[in-house]
Amino acid sequence: MRILLVEDDPTTSRSIELMLTHANLNVYCTDLGEEGIDLAKLYDYDLILLDLNLPDMNGHEVLRQLRLARVDTPILILTGADDTENKIKGFGFGADDYMTKPFHREELVARIHAIIRRSKGHAQSIIRTGKISVNLDAKTVEVEGKPVHLTGKEYQMLELLSLRKGTTLTKEMFLNHLYGGMDEPELKIIDVFICKLRKKLADATGGDNYIETVWGRGYVLRDPMPATLEQRRAAVGA
Repeated sequence: MRILLVEDDPTTSRSIELMLTHANLNVYCTDLGEEGIDLAKLYDYDLILLDLNLPDMNGHEVLRQLRLARVDTPILILTGADDTENKIKGFGFGADDYMTKPFHREELVARIHAIIRRSKGHAQSIIRTGKISVNLDAKTVEVEGKPVHLTGKEYQMLELLSLRKGTTLTKEMFLNHLYGGMDEPELKIIDVFICKLRKKLADATGGDNYIETVWGRGYVLRDPMPATLEQRRAAVGA
């Protein structure tokens, strides 16, 4: 999951970045409201963490401009201002949640996961597709209770597919999710990751194919159709 952190205090920013990275979240930081607006418009984030006291503009104005620009990314205000007026103003401009500093790491991570799940239409932390269960909190994958061992990149791809189940995702969207515009490899690496992920899921599910190729567009996760014996053998390489 990709988080944009808009926080001007370098010590606080670094601390939050370490907290979220430890929780296997990808964090991208800026200390300016204007740059935060530009990044949120340009890239696809799962959530924005927004401080109110920024050097170039007030966080409420950042929030207002993002919503006026129809950026619907969930926004969690994270600030030392705990008065009711600031909270009401933030929610009025379109904030999804509000936390005051100092805070506990576990609570911040739990709130982030909950907000992202709700924004994608999932009330629970576990997304099920056929026999596959993806636990967004634990970052684990199981098939009928048995663990499926994926690499970090494979899990990130399956997580994105699961959160947007039924929606075709382009290779560019996968690259953006995995690398965030930094040191991105060529698009063909996505085909390699998908091939390996399909193989592991097929091995674990007895040959079912969950990831459908939409030619010329990308990939989509769907509940599998019953496969023939020949299709199952082909899927597992028998």
